Amino acid sequence: MKKPEISREILIEDLVNNYPFSVKYLMEKGIRCIMCGEPIWGTLEEACQEKGFPDDKIDAIVEEMNSLAIEHEGEKYPEKKIDVKKIN
Repeated sequence: MKKPEISREILIEDLVNNYPFSVKYLMEKGIRCIMCGEPIWGTLEEACQEKGFPDDKIDAIVEEMNSLAIEHEGEKYPEKKIDVKKIN
């Protein structure tokens, strides 16, 4: 399955699930994208706007993340699995 393109409109959930490096990258920019172990809702653009980033900075973030996606292409990340039986 093809990963979605990183754009202003990408949902944070899709970003985190398809590009795990994005969590650390966004945290370094002051953008929280994980809450209680789950991605926050909304788009990358909305998350950036909530932090007061102007349009040119949002464009720069998208561009840099696309460059990082190329660098991280092919990396294997462990699949997140939750054992529901252990929760109860």
